[in-house]
Parts: sequence; structure tokens; C-alpha cells
Amino acid sequence: MAQYTRIEVASVMKEQGMVPLFFHSDVELGKKLLKACYDGGGRLLEFTSRGDFAFEVFGELNKYAIKELPGMIMGVGSVTDAAAASLYMQLGANFIVTPVLREDIAVVCNRRKVLWSPGCGSLTEIARAEELGCEIVKLFPGGTYGPNFVKGIKGPQPWTSIMPTGGVSPTEDNLKGWFDAGVTCVGMGSKLISKEVISNKDYAGLEKMVKETLDLIKRLRK
Repeated sequence: MAQYTRIEVASVMKEQGMVPLFFHSDVELGKKLLKACYDGGGRLLEFTSRGDFAFEVFGELNKYAIKELPGMIMGVGSVTDAAAASLYMQLGANFIVTPVLREDIAVVCNRRKVLWSPGCGSLTEIARAEELGCEIVKLFPGGTYGPNFVKGIKGPQPWTSIMPTGGVSPTEDNLKGWFDAGVTCVGMGSKLISKEVISNKDYAGLEKMVKETLDLIKRLRK
């Protein structure tokens, strides 16, 4: 069962401005990546469901977070159907992120009052997601649409909260473009938790990058 309500999760997403995301099949390595993000000030992490037995890995990581990392909010991304969403929620997922808009996922998440963020690529999809109770819409793939798309959406729908994922990097120019356009937060994967970080087990470097990126986002929002 989720430890945090969807409103609490949405509030932390807005406050932090960034959701790191990664997948790895090694539980112990995952714990170290998770702790590095936490020690850098991150309080959200999206575990992407992209490999065999991913649900088992997530279950172990979430148990670790609950026991050792107070305030860490674990969610799951790349969820493609309601059955998978339900399974992850039974393992304690606090939010569900999907690559596409699927109403069956909306139903099961809303039933448990768990935040869900569907991947949308048009104003029509975004409006439908909000009609289905979505708090924060995922713009995916973000790099294909860019900040100007966000500006276009915020014109007729200033109430819409958007999280671009894909095409986001921890540089000042990139983040300034997104936050100036009006995004609520950004999802950041391989540009933050890179293959180099994982292969070199550079947990200290990841901790430093998470802290610097969160500080940069805070400064850009002033």
C-alpha cells in the first residue's frame, strides 16, 4: 500500500522540481543508487519497469527505502497496463508513470488514490488525462516537443501541471528552457543516472550531481 497520498506526492514533485528515474536488475546496486540520490537531497525516485522480474527488484528497493530512507517516495514508470499498475501498488508504489494515456490505469490508480502520470503528446490527450483525475501530466518524449510546446499548452490551460521526460539534462540552459516555459517538474534518467555512473559505481558523483541539479532548479525558479 502507498505510504503517501497522491496530493502529497504531487506536492513533493512540485517542491523538488525533479524526478530521477532508472532501472537496474541488481538490487544491491539499486540500493546504492537510491541512497546516493537521497543523500543528494532527492526525495522521489521513479523505478522504470523495463526488465524481467522488475517487480521483484522494486519490491526490495521500496522495502529498503521505507526502512532506511525516511521521506523517500518510490514510484514506478514504464507501466503499460492496469494489471502491472495494480501489482506495483500492492508492492507499495506511491505513484505510477506510463508512456501513454490508458484509461484502465487511471481507474485502478484512482481507486487507490495513487498519483498516476500518463505520457501525453497533444492538448486533447492532456485534457482527457485531467478529466480522468491526473494531477501532473507527463510530456513524452519531452525532447520531441520541447519547451515551446509547454508554452503553447499553458496558454489555454494555465492550470495544467507538466513533467517532461526525455530530452531533459542537468544543464542550466536545458533546465532554464523548461522551467521558463512553465513545467512543474522534470523527469531525468540517463543524463543524471548515466551508464558511466552505474558502471563506475560513482555514487559520490551521483550524490553531488543530484544536489547541484536540485540547487540549480531552485535558483532558476526564483
